[in-house]
Amino acid sequence: MRMWRETYPGLVWVAAFGILATVLAQAGLAKHGLSALTLAIILGVVFGNCFPMFFAQTKYEVGVQLAQKRFLRIGVALYGFNLSAQQIVQLGVSGLGVDVLMVCSTLGLGWVVGRYVLGMDRETTLLTAAGSAICGAAAVVATVPVLDDKDKPVAGKAAAAVATVVLFGTLAMLVYPLLYAWLGGNRVDFGIYVGSTVHEVAQVVAIGSIIGDDTAHAAVIAKMIRVMLLVPFLLASSALFRSREAKGRAISIPWFAVMFVVFAGMNSTSLIPMPVVAGLRQLGTWLLTGAMAALGLKTTLAQIRSGGLRPFLLGFFLFCHLVIVGRLINNWLV
Repeated sequence: MRMWRETYPGLVWVAAFGILATVLAQAGLAKHGLSALTLAIILGVVFGNCFPMFFAQTKYEVGVQLAQKRFLRIGVALYGFNLSAQQIVQLGVSGLGVDVLMVCSTLGLGWVVGRYVLGMDRETTLLTAAGSAICGAAAVVATVPVLDDKDKPVAGKAAAAVATVVLFGTLAMLVYPLLYAWLGGNRVDFGIYVGSTVHEVAQVVAIGSIIGDDTAHAAVIAKMIRVMLLVPFLLASSALFRSREAKGRAISIPWFAVMFVVFAGMNSTSLIPMPVVAGLRQLGTWLLTGAMAALGLKTTLAQIRSGGLRPFLLGFFLFCHLVIVGRLINNWLV
Protein backbone atom coordinates (compact mmCIF):
# COMPACT_ATOMS: atom_id res chain seq x y z
CA MET A 1 0.00 0.00 0.00
CA ARG A 2 2.87 2.35 0.76
CA MET A 3 4.40 1.72 -2.67
CA TRP A 4 1.02 2.33 -4.30
CA ARG A 5 0.59 5.64 -2.46
CA GLU A 6 4.02 6.74 -3.65
CA THR A 7 3.59 5.75 -7.28
CA TYR A 8 -0.05 6.31 -8.23
CA PRO A 9 0.06 10.15 -8.57
CA GLY A 10 2.76 9.93 -11.24
CA LEU A 11 1.26 6.85 -12.85
CA VAL A 12 -2.10 8.58 -13.23
CA TRP A 13 -0.49 11.30 -15.34
CA VAL A 14 1.52 8.79 -17.35
CA ALA A 15 -1.65 6.79 -18.04
CA ALA A 16 -3.54 9.95 -19.04
CA PHE A 17 -0.92 10.93 -21.62
CA GLY A 18 -0.71 7.34 -22.86
CA ILE A 19 -4.47 7.14 -23.35
CA LEU A 20 -4.56 10.53 -25.09
CA ALA A 21 -1.74 9.46 -27.43
CA THR A 22 -3.54 6.19 -28.21
CA VAL A 23 -6.81 7.99 -28.94
CA LEU A 24 -5.08 10.49 -31.24
CA ALA A 25 -3.28 7.68 -33.10
CA GLN A 26 -6.50 5.70 -33.56
CA ALA A 27 -8.35 8.85 -34.63
CA GLY A 28 -6.25 9.01 -37.78
CA LEU A 29 -2.76 10.25 -36.96
CA ALA A 30 -1.35 6.69 -37.16
CA LYS A 31 -2.21 6.69 -40.87
CA HIS A 32 0.22 9.57 -41.23
CA GLY A 33 3.03 7.68 -39.48
CA LEU A 34 2.52 9.14 -36.00
CA SER A 35 2.18 6.09 -33.76
CA ALA A 36 0.94 6.19 -30.18
CA LEU A 37 4.56 5.85 -28.98
CA THR A 38 5.70 8.89 -30.93
CA LEU A 39 2.68 10.95 -29.89
CA ALA A 40 3.19 9.99 -26.22
CA ILE A 41 6.71 11.37 -26.05
CA ILE A 42 5.65 14.51 -27.93
CA LEU A 43 2.79 15.10 -25.47
CA GLY A 44 5.09 14.39 -22.53
CA VAL A 45 7.72 16.85 -23.72
CA VAL A 46 5.12 19.56 -24.38
CA PHE A 47 3.36 19.25 -21.01
CA GLY A 48 6.56 18.61 -19.07
CA ASN A 49 8.10 21.82 -20.40
CA CYS A 50 4.93 23.89 -20.07
CA PHE A 51 4.55 22.91 -16.40
CA PRO A 52 8.09 22.00 -15.27
CA MET A 53 7.58 22.76 -11.58
CA PHE A 54 4.38 20.71 -11.46
CA PHE A 55 5.96 17.48 -12.71
CA ALA A 56 9.15 18.07 -10.72
CA GLN A 57 7.24 17.54 -7.45
CA THR A 58 8.37 14.54 -5.42
CA LYS A 59 4.90 12.97 -5.33
CA TYR A 60 4.96 12.57 -9.14
CA GLU A 61 8.63 11.64 -9.44
CA VAL A 62 8.38 8.04 -8.19
CA GLY A 63 5.52 7.03 -10.50
CA VAL A 64 7.09 8.65 -13.56
CA GLN A 65 10.41 6.92 -12.86
CA LEU A 66 8.63 3.57 -12.46
CA ALA A 67 6.91 3.98 -15.83
CA GLN A 68 10.11 5.12 -17.53
CA LYS A 69 12.12 2.09 -16.40
CA ARG A 70 9.89 -0.87 -15.48
CA PHE A 71 7.13 -0.25 -18.04
CA LEU A 72 9.79 0.14 -20.73
CA ARG A 73 11.51 -3.17 -20.01
CA ILE A 74 8.28 -5.19 -19.76
CA GLY A 75 6.86 -3.53 -22.88
CA VAL A 76 9.96 -4.35 -24.94
CA ALA A 77 9.80 -7.98 -23.77
CA LEU A 78 6.12 -8.29 -24.68
CA TYR A 79 6.85 -6.80 -28.11
CA GLY A 80 8.25 -10.24 -28.97
CA PHE A 81 4.67 -11.47 -29.44
CA ASN A 82 4.57 -9.42 -32.66
CA LEU A 83 7.19 -11.70 -34.26
CA SER A 84 7.42 -15.34 -35.31
CA ALA A 85 9.79 -17.73 -37.05
CA GLN A 86 7.19 -18.08 -39.81
CA GLN A 87 7.71 -14.42 -40.75
CA ILE A 88 11.44 -15.00 -41.22
CA VAL A 89 10.76 -18.00 -43.48
CA GLN A 90 8.22 -16.01 -45.47
CA LEU A 91 10.71 -13.19 -46.05
CA GLY A 92 13.36 -15.57 -47.39
CA VAL A 93 17.14 -15.62 -47.15
CA SER A 94 17.63 -12.61 -49.41
CA GLY A 95 15.18 -10.47 -47.45
CA LEU A 96 16.82 -11.46 -44.17
CA GLY A 97 20.24 -10.65 -45.65
CA VAL A 98 19.04 -7.17 -46.64
CA ASP A 99 17.83 -6.48 -43.10
CA VAL A 100 21.09 -7.64 -41.51
CA LEU A 101 23.21 -5.62 -43.93
CA MET A 102 21.14 -2.48 -43.47
CA VAL A 103 21.14 -2.67 -39.67
CA CYS A 104 24.88 -3.39 -39.43
CA SER A 105 25.91 -0.78 -42.00
CA THR A 106 23.69 1.92 -40.48
CA LEU A 107 24.97 1.26 -36.95
CA GLY A 108 28.58 1.19 -38.13
CA LEU A 109 28.34 4.36 -40.23
CA GLY A 110 26.37 6.10 -37.50
CA TRP A 111 29.08 5.35 -34.95
CA VAL A 112 31.94 6.49 -37.21
CA VAL A 113 30.24 9.68 -38.40
CA GLY A 114 28.78 10.57 -35.01
CA ARG A 115 31.90 9.95 -32.95
CA TYR A 116 34.74 10.84 -35.30
CA VAL A 117 33.26 13.32 -37.77
CA LEU A 118 30.67 15.18 -35.69
CA GLY A 119 32.38 14.65 -32.31
CA MET A 120 29.21 13.50 -30.52
CA ASP A 121 29.17 11.65 -27.20
CA ARG A 122 28.74 7.87 -27.17
CA GLU A 123 25.21 7.82 -25.79
CA THR A 124 23.68 10.27 -28.28
CA THR A 125 25.53 8.62 -31.16
CA LEU A 126 24.35 5.12 -30.27
CA LEU A 127 20.74 6.19 -29.59
CA THR A 128 20.47 8.11 -32.85
CA ALA A 129 22.04 5.29 -34.86
CA ALA A 130 19.81 2.68 -33.21
CA GLY A 131 16.68 4.68 -33.99
CA SER A 132 17.64 4.91 -37.66
CA ALA A 133 18.98 1.38 -38.03
CA ILE A 134 16.42 -0.77 -36.22
CA CYS A 135 12.92 0.40 -35.29
CA GLY A 136 12.77 4.11 -34.60
CA ALA A 137 11.57 5.40 -31.24
CA ALA A 138 11.09 1.87 -29.87
CA ALA A 139 14.78 1.11 -30.45
CA VAL A 140 15.79 4.37 -28.80
CA VAL A 141 13.81 3.76 -25.63
CA ALA A 142 14.86 0.09 -25.52
CA THR A 143 18.51 1.19 -25.58
CA VAL A 144 18.07 3.67 -22.72
CA PRO A 145 18.21 1.05 -19.89
CA VAL A 146 21.45 -0.35 -21.31
CA LEU A 147 23.14 3.07 -21.26
CA ASP A 148 21.44 4.77 -18.32
CA ASP A 149 23.54 5.54 -15.27
CA LYS A 150 22.83 7.47 -12.09
CA ASP A 151 25.71 9.83 -12.82
CA LYS A 152 24.97 10.13 -16.56
CA PRO A 153 21.21 10.18 -17.24
CA VAL A 154 20.38 9.86 -20.92
CA ALA A 155 16.72 10.96 -21.03
CA GLY A 156 17.48 14.21 -22.85
CA LYS A 157 19.74 12.46 -25.32
CA ALA A 158 17.03 9.90 -25.99
CA ALA A 159 14.52 12.67 -26.71
CA ALA A 160 16.91 14.23 -29.23
CA ALA A 161 17.30 10.83 -30.92
CA VAL A 162 13.52 10.34 -31.07
CA ALA A 163 13.19 13.81 -32.60
CA THR A 164 15.43 12.74 -35.51
CA VAL A 165 13.28 9.63 -36.01
CA VAL A 166 10.11 11.72 -36.15
CA LEU A 167 11.63 14.23 -38.56
CA PHE A 168 13.25 11.88 -41.06
CA GLY A 169 10.61 9.18 -40.72
CA THR A 170 8.00 11.77 -41.69
CA LEU A 171 10.17 12.82 -44.62
CA ALA A 172 10.37 9.14 -45.67
CA MET A 173 6.58 9.02 -46.01
CA LEU A 174 6.85 11.72 -48.66
CA VAL A 175 9.96 10.39 -50.42
CA TYR A 176 9.20 6.67 -50.82
CA PRO A 177 5.85 6.93 -52.68
CA LEU A 178 7.53 9.40 -55.04
CA LEU A 179 10.42 6.97 -55.52
CA TYR A 180 8.01 4.17 -56.43
CA ALA A 181 6.16 6.42 -58.87
CA TRP A 182 9.51 7.27 -60.47
CA LEU A 183 11.24 3.85 -60.34
CA GLY A 184 8.28 1.47 -60.55
CA GLY A 185 9.10 -2.24 -60.35
CA ASN A 186 7.76 -5.21 -58.40
CA ARG A 187 5.58 -4.04 -55.51
CA VAL A 188 6.60 -6.88 -53.18
CA ASP A 189 10.30 -6.13 -53.74
CA PHE A 190 9.65 -2.45 -53.10
CA GLY A 191 7.88 -3.44 -49.88
CA ILE A 192 11.04 -5.21 -48.68
CA TYR A 193 12.98 -2.05 -49.53
CA VAL A 194 10.56 0.03 -47.45
CA GLY A 195 10.61 -2.37 -44.51
CA SER A 196 14.38 -2.63 -44.48
CA THR A 197 15.06 1.11 -44.56
CA VAL A 198 12.20 3.16 -43.03
CA HIS A 199 12.44 4.09 -39.33
CA GLU A 200 9.09 3.37 -37.61
CA VAL A 201 6.63 0.49 -37.98
CA ALA A 202 3.77 2.99 -38.33
CA GLN A 203 5.64 4.82 -41.08
CA VAL A 204 6.27 1.53 -42.90
CA VAL A 205 2.55 0.70 -42.76
CA ALA A 206 1.63 4.18 -43.99
CA ILE A 207 3.98 4.00 -47.00
CA GLY A 208 2.96 0.44 -47.88
CA SER A 209 -0.72 1.30 -47.71
CA ILE A 210 -0.25 4.15 -50.16
CA ILE A 211 1.35 1.84 -52.75
CA GLY A 212 -0.72 -1.33 -52.25
CA ASP A 213 -1.63 -4.18 -49.92
CA ASP A 214 1.06 -6.54 -51.24
CA THR A 215 3.67 -3.84 -50.70
CA ALA A 216 2.39 -3.19 -47.17
CA HIS A 217 2.46 -6.91 -46.27
CA ALA A 218 6.06 -7.43 -47.47
CA ALA A 219 7.15 -4.16 -45.85
CA VAL A 220 5.74 -5.08 -42.44
CA ILE A 221 7.39 -8.52 -42.44
CA ALA A 222 10.78 -7.02 -43.41
CA LYS A 223 10.35 -4.40 -40.72
CA MET A 224 9.52 -6.91 -38.01
CA ILE A 225 12.68 -8.87 -38.82
CA ARG A 226 14.62 -5.65 -38.25
CA VAL A 227 12.85 -5.35 -34.91
CA MET A 228 14.12 -8.81 -33.96
CA LEU A 229 17.69 -7.64 -34.61
CA LEU A 230 17.19 -5.30 -31.66
CA VAL A 231 18.04 -8.20 -29.34
CA PRO A 232 21.65 -8.89 -30.46
CA PHE A 233 22.21 -5.14 -30.63
CA LEU A 234 21.12 -4.68 -26.99
CA LEU A 235 23.21 -7.63 -25.82
CA ALA A 236 26.30 -6.32 -27.64
CA SER A 237 25.75 -2.75 -26.36
CA SER A 238 25.39 -4.00 -22.80
CA ALA A 239 28.65 -5.95 -23.02
CA LEU A 240 30.63 -3.14 -24.63
CA PHE A 241 29.41 -0.29 -22.45
CA ARG A 242 29.53 -2.17 -19.17
CA SER A 243 33.01 -3.48 -19.84
CA ARG A 244 34.26 0.05 -20.44
CA GLU A 245 32.41 1.78 -17.66
CA ALA A 246 33.07 -0.76 -14.91
CA LYS A 247 36.04 -3.07 -15.34
CA GLY A 248 35.86 -6.17 -13.22
CA ARG A 249 32.07 -6.07 -12.93
CA ALA A 250 29.94 -8.77 -14.49
CA ILE A 251 28.44 -7.95 -17.88
CA SER A 252 24.86 -6.80 -17.55
CA ILE A 253 22.54 -8.93 -19.68
CA PRO A 254 19.30 -7.06 -20.42
CA TRP A 255 16.68 -9.61 -19.35
CA PHE A 256 13.98 -7.86 -21.34
CA ALA A 257 15.92 -8.54 -24.55
CA VAL A 258 16.20 -12.23 -23.67
CA MET A 259 12.47 -12.41 -22.90
CA PHE A 260 11.78 -10.67 -26.22
CA VAL A 261 13.32 -13.70 -27.97
CA VAL A 262 11.53 -16.16 -25.66
CA PHE A 263 8.14 -14.57 -26.35
CA ALA A 264 8.83 -14.51 -30.10
CA GLY A 265 9.58 -18.24 -29.88
CA MET A 266 6.38 -18.85 -27.93
CA ASN A 267 4.46 -16.90 -30.55
CA SER A 268 5.94 -19.14 -33.27
CA THR A 269 4.52 -22.31 -31.69
CA SER A 270 0.86 -21.23 -31.87
CA LEU A 271 0.30 -22.93 -28.49
CA ILE A 272 -0.99 -19.74 -26.89
CA PRO A 273 -4.60 -18.87 -27.85
CA MET A 274 -4.83 -15.91 -30.21
CA PRO A 275 -7.03 -13.84 -27.87
CA VAL A 276 -4.33 -14.16 -25.19
CA VAL A 277 -1.60 -13.19 -27.66
CA ALA A 278 -3.66 -10.20 -28.80
CA GLY A 279 -4.10 -9.12 -25.19
CA LEU A 280 -0.36 -9.42 -24.48
CA ARG A 281 0.46 -7.42 -27.62
CA GLN A 282 -1.94 -4.69 -26.52
CA LEU A 283 -0.51 -4.69 -23.00
CA GLY A 284 3.00 -4.33 -24.41
CA THR A 285 1.90 -1.40 -26.58
CA TRP A 286 0.26 0.32 -23.61
CA LEU A 287 3.34 -0.13 -21.43
CA LEU A 288 5.65 1.21 -24.13
CA THR A 289 3.33 4.15 -24.69
CA GLY A 290 3.35 4.94 -20.97
CA ALA A 291 7.14 4.67 -20.89
CA MET A 292 7.41 7.13 -23.79
CA ALA A 293 5.10 9.57 -22.02
CA ALA A 294 7.23 9.30 -18.85
CA LEU A 295 10.40 9.84 -20.88
CA GLY A 296 8.86 12.97 -22.38
CA LEU A 297 7.81 14.33 -18.98
CA LYS A 298 11.41 13.96 -17.75
CA THR A 299 12.88 15.70 -20.79
CA THR A 300 13.46 19.44 -20.92
CA LEU A 301 14.10 21.56 -23.98
CA ALA A 302 17.39 22.59 -22.39
CA GLN A 303 18.48 18.94 -22.48
CA ILE A 304 17.52 18.64 -26.14
CA ARG A 305 19.25 21.93 -27.01
CA SER A 306 22.41 20.78 -25.26
CA GLY A 307 22.82 18.19 -28.02
CA GLY A 308 22.81 20.95 -30.61
CA LEU A 309 22.45 20.41 -34.33
CA ARG A 310 24.71 17.37 -34.52
CA PRO A 311 22.10 14.64 -33.81
CA PHE A 312 20.00 16.01 -36.66
CA LEU A 313 23.01 16.08 -38.99
CA LEU A 314 23.72 12.47 -38.09
CA GLY A 315 20.05 11.58 -38.59
CA PHE A 316 20.10 13.24 -42.04
CA PHE A 317 23.26 11.38 -43.06
CA LEU A 318 21.77 8.05 -41.98
CA PHE A 319 18.48 8.85 -43.76
CA CYS A 320 20.41 9.40 -47.01
CA HIS A 321 22.28 6.14 -46.41
CA LEU A 322 19.03 4.23 -45.87
CA VAL A 323 17.40 5.63 -49.01
CA ILE A 324 20.34 5.43 -51.43
CA VAL A 325 22.54 2.57 -50.20
CA GLY A 326 19.46 0.67 -49.07
CA ARG A 327 18.11 0.80 -52.61
CA LEU A 328 21.39 -0.51 -54.03
CA ILE A 329 21.57 -3.36 -51.51
CA ASN A 330 17.95 -4.31 -52.20
CA ASN A 331 18.59 -4.32 -55.95
CA TRP A 332 21.63 -6.54 -55.40
CA LEU A 333 20.08 -9.10 -53.05
CA VAL A 334 16.34 -9.01 -53.75
